[in-house]
Amino acid sequence: MRRLLTAIGRAALKAALPIALLSPCTPGQEVAQDPFVVETCDSGTLPGPERAAAAAARVKPELEQALKEKGLHLGDPVFLRAFKEENQLELWVLKRETGKYDLFRTWPVARKSGVLGPKLAEGDGQVPEGFYFVPRAGMKPDSTFHLAFNIGYPNEYDRFHERTGTFIMIHGNEVSIGCLAMTDAKIEEIYTLCDAALTGGQQYFRVHIFPFRMSAERLDKEHANHWYSFWQELKEGYDSFEKNQVPPEVTVELGRYRFK
Repeated sequence: MRRLLTAIGRAALKAALPIALLSPCTPGQEVAQDPFVVETCDSGTLPGPERAAAAAARVKPELEQALKEKGLHLGDPVFLRAFKEENQLELWVLKRETGKYDLFRTWPVARKSGVLGPKLAEGDGQVPEGFYFVPRAGMKPDSTFHLAFNIGYPNEYDRFHERTGTFIMIHGNEVSIGCLAMTDAKIEEIYTLCDAALTGGQQYFRVHIFPFRMSAERLDKEHANHWYSFWQELKEGYDSFEKNQVPPEVTVELGRYRFK
């Protein structure tokens, strides 16, 4: 597979292989004990650091201007939220004057798989739901899927509930099973903002993934859903950020999320 990925271009690969073989999130890869150990497929393009630098050079001028217009700065801490039903990924930036996070930009998710509900097992095609974080070790500039970062699934909550899976990413290339796939142009913006925040001193950035925008009205429609009680837990974290505009500290106690 690695030789094939190196030998043919990305467009040819899409035509030649089913989607299930195109994603680093699919089963059949070596299982990593550390969730931040990611796939090592050759990209066949620029080496990772050079690719990330080239992407940053393309997008930084526009990003810096757009951030400036909102009173924000490239390199300040960031926070990501994703909503599966709406196919949206948000990026928030810490505003120096207020100490709170302001919404900078919302991108459409180009491709995802599965249905509403958490990821339970390797190969189930589900996108996780929950509270994750990405340190420098999770960044993957040499991804087969242009640029990527590993969200850190399974987290402590997932492991308590014996959920399995590896290589769950937000990445480019618009193809995925179990990940959130963006267009290459969009992942260049997202990756550059996140990389700049880590370089600027943020130890890790949080990624919160929800089944939908968790208003009381929307959640009330799911009373009969098997995942209703789990989604109530997620809503606590969602509401905390909505109220304070600062991502909550998330812990796990006896298999439940706790927020402060």
